[in-house]
Amino acid sequence: MTGSVPRPPRLGLTRADLDALPNYVPGRSPADLARELGLTEAIKLASNEVPFGPLPGVVEAVTEAVTGVHRYPDMGVVALRDALAERYGVPAERIATGCGSVALAEHLVRATCLPGDEMVYSWRSFEAYPIIAATSGASSVRVPNTAAHGHDLSAMAAAITDRTRLVIVCNPNNPTGTSVRKAELDAFLDAVPQDVLVVIDEAYREFVTDRQVPDGLTYLDRPNVVVLRTLSKAWGLAGLRIGFLVAHPEVAAAVRKVVTPFSTSLAAQAGALAALTQADEMRRRCDVVISERERVTEALRKLLPEVPTSQANFVWLPLGDAAVAFGRACEARGVIVRPFAGDGVRVTIGTPEENDAFLAAAEAALA
Repeated sequence: MTGSVPRPPRLGLTRADLDALPNYVPGRSPADLARELGLTEAIKLASNEVPFGPLPGVVEAVTEAVTGVHRYPDMGVVALRDALAERYGVPAERIATGCGSVALAEHLVRATCLPGDEMVYSWRSFEAYPIIAATSGASSVRVPNTAAHGHDLSAMAAAITDRTRLVIVCNPNNPTGTSVRKAELDAFLDAVPQDVLVVIDEAYREFVTDRQVPDGLTYLDRPNVVVLRTLSKAWGLAGLRIGFLVAHPEVAAAVRKVVTPFSTSLAAQAGALAALTQADEMRRRCDVVISERERVTEALRKLLPEVPTSQANFVWLPLGDAAVAFGRACEARGVIVRPFAGDGVRVTIGTPEENDAFLAAAEAALA
């Protein structure tokens, strides 16, 4: 076009910095592995799902909801926010929902960080954190885990600079299952500047049994604290993608502004409302998982004494450079686990029969 200003050449149509960004790795399909091995079925213990199926009433609620899928869902998610507010004893104005707690973490970074701002988190922790930071233009500041595979909160506090806008504390930590206790979290929050948002990611809160691990909701008197929760794990709605956060009203309102419109789907809202009426059954199922977690941990420590105590619905095997080989050995026996190259292996707690199959595979691999 006549008079157009010449533009400098670019190497591609997308951001070059994303080339160095790792892909999020989901658990492998059990159907694919079963076909590969010639088995009738394989066991998937890689994605931290609960193995018991939907809670009572969820299927019926979702089935009824899908008759209206030609209409948009309630963008304000009013009924679900009210139900969550009643259950957790907080005003609905402090709640925002989204497509899983991971999406809400992304929205929080979008609401707080401009390019060049910093996001601090422990590492290794949830593998989506560096992806969220990079896609939002924020700089990742990774603070190494302690030798006990948990958050080093003192080092995280020391890593905060004038550019830091957000800090994430994953409690219990994914993938190691370790937890931060009240005294150290209190000291950390006291040390964090009030203009830095502290996001307590509690995706596995329902599996916590250590009474010294605090409920993040007890810190909501601090305006810079946000608590992330999900209905994907204990509540059994992983396939519907539904999570929520609780925050200061101004923070929650800002997140609702940047949430993708209508991202809390009609089916997700209906399924979540039905699930929340089944708190007793949810608790019973969690207790089964917790009991199995203790049994699996005890058995694994006979093979690998360094296995840390988990407060989530998975266990961590700190295998270092042997992680990938261990994962392959388990897959050869029809059990899918989640290796993190150079660090360790995360194994979801399944049914007793699934856990027995995993323990047999682990014993063969570590013998």
